[in-house]
Amino acid sequence: MNKQQIKLTSFSHGGGCGCKIAPGILAEILKSSTGFPVPKELMVGIETSDDAAVYKLNDEQALIATTDFFMPIVDDPYDFGRIAATNAISDVYAMGGTPIMALALVGMPINKLPVEIIGKILQGGESICAEAGIPIGGGHTIDSVEPIYGLVVMGLVHPSRVKRNAGARAGDKLILGKPLGVGVLSAALKKDLLDADGYATMIASTTKLNKPGIALSSMPGVHAMTDVTGFGLLGHTLEMARGAGLTVKLEMANIPLLPNVFQLASNGSVTGASERNWAGYGHDVVLGKDISPVQKTLLTDPQTSGGLLVSCDPSAVDEILALFVREGFAHAAVIGEMVAGQAKVEVTA
Repeated sequence: MNKQQIKLTSFSHGGGCGCKIAPGILAEILKSSTGFPVPKELMVGIETSDDAAVYKLNDEQALIATTDFFMPIVDDPYDFGRIAATNAISDVYAMGGTPIMALALVGMPINKLPVEIIGKILQGGESICAEAGIPIGGGHTIDSVEPIYGLVVMGLVHPSRVKRNAGARAGDKLILGKPLGVGVLSAALKKDLLDADGYATMIASTTKLNKPGIALSSMPGVHAMTDVTGFGLLGHTLEMARGAGLTVKLEMANIPLLPNVFQLASNGSVTGASERNWAGYGHDVVLGKDISPVQKTLLTDPQTSGGLLVSCDPSAVDEILALFVREGFAHAAVIGEMVAGQAKVEVTA
């Protein structure tokens, strides 16, 4: 096969964060995991489905450790590497940390992909790590049926500045850093329905590092933080709701969307992960009667390398939005609030 004709997405059954195990199945799997002694230094583990583990080293430093990898979401190998690396590093930013080092995770069908293609994937990841100011200090490679690439990422944060997904308070406002719609664009790409502008939009969003997370960690008005990835906006806001024991109220009209995704979704460019997401957590979501099926799809759309989701005191909103704008996140917006009530998400038009 000519390397110029190779379509990376043709090797994988799913791409990007749409590869995640469906939330309902994941919950069943985790139920069967056995308990183990947890050292007091482990500040954050799996208990609230947070973005990364956090281990306290001393009074001034805590280590953040995370990993993320997936199959190709695009056909260009360099772009695939960039997207996967950006997505993996985001979990450190979502905890309020500063990344310090990465390890590469590489699984490739060696007998089907030329080494030049594999090299471009790694080069793409390296370029994003350079942008984040971190080295790739090693990693692990295997010969696999489907192309897989990602990173283990480590970061540091002051123990008092760790931002969990479970710290939201009643009365908080919710701010989303990036528009939704990456899953829809990836579905359109697979159907050859995405034009050059749409592809450029997709790459710009998925390779934008969530660096505001570092500054957000030092703001006392920021109570909780996560990033929106494979479970869609509803899934990750629901994790916030469950962690805090509160209700999330979202306003559909205020949720930013990438250009043309509504039309593309209306025409059938959606991922199977969107429906799997809804099946996994829809019982804890209340959709207003004016929310259309297409809007529901966008709310469950898996976001590869999505935006930060910040729960903050209303008094901090202007400062946080200004920070996002300074860092190049022009579409950051207040999309809802946390209120007293059972752990669920309610969406109004």
